[in-house]
Amino acid sequence: MIELDDMRLFRALGGSRSLAAAARVLNLTPPAVSVRLQRLEERLGLQLAVREARGVTLTDEGVHLLEESIEILERIESIATRVTEQSGSVSGHLRIVAPFGFGRAHVAPLVREIHLAHPGLGVSLVLAESPLSAASGADVVLSIGAAKSSSWIGHFLAPNERFLCASPKFAKRLGRLDHPTDLQRYEYLTLRENDEDVTRLRFMPVDDTHQPGAKRITVRLSGALSSNDGTVISDWAADGLGIIERSEWSAAGLIAAGKLVRVLPDWRLEPAPIMALLPSRHAVTNRQKLFLEAAKHAFESPPWRRAKGV
Repeated sequence: MIELDDMRLFRALGGSRSLAAAARVLNLTPPAVSVRLQRLEERLGLQLAVREARGVTLTDEGVHLLEESIEILERIESIATRVTEQSGSVSGHLRIVAPFGFGRAHVAPLVREIHLAHPGLGVSLVLAESPLSAASGADVVLSIGAAKSSSWIGHFLAPNERFLCASPKFAKRLGRLDHPTDLQRYEYLTLRENDEDVTRLRFMPVDDTHQPGAKRITVRLSGALSSNDGTVISDWAADGLGIIERSEWSAAGLIAAGKLVRVLPDWRLEPAPIMALLPSRHAVTNRQKLFLEAAKHAFESPPWRRAKGV
């Protein structure tokens, strides 16, 4: 028999994919989460997850249980809202999780506008270094780039390229760069977030007609400095300490102000579109619809593309 606590355990695992992160969401210790998972597998006679050094990977049976758990929990947790919510009205509470930098710059002003238009709607904006790790119970998660977890449904909000940048002074030191491998001779400032391998960059030519037969190139860069804060990394780059990779939404203003310039602009990094992630295809609430409509309107003409000089 599967209990509600088992479903909550799996929802936490699906949003974080590590025992430690799931334990933080559930306010438990990692050993307690491991024991509960093991007991659930023994009761069902199935292997639901594979424990690995870098985290937990769900088996096919585990993915199916995750999908069922999310749908059932959503219905249970939204009963009160469905009973009291009048058709077309927006009430209740909306929980939004977003990355720190993008959340402060773009989501917080959006929440302010939603509040002014709908004062009866309660909104919690949670800013997190790794939004999906803090996503348990969220109505909407803002993601820079598509989500890797199949349990979240992505809604495109705005385009967002990724740029290599440096200070004008540092860029002069680089001279002419013809190929991504030329970057390996120079200091790379690493932004470490979301437990990703951020030193391994994949490039493709902006215009293949000028480089016949060109293919995607993967290059690993390195340097002595790293941080989990994008502002710190950008400040170091502006001070001439090295090259950075930053999202267009973050770098555009610094480029327009002349603090940074683009490096190797003839090569393109994989884009990271701004996405709104919802936990299910079904039972989208009026609150979620309101946020999606407001966000799509706010980003219809992306603010970062209004900057000059990008």
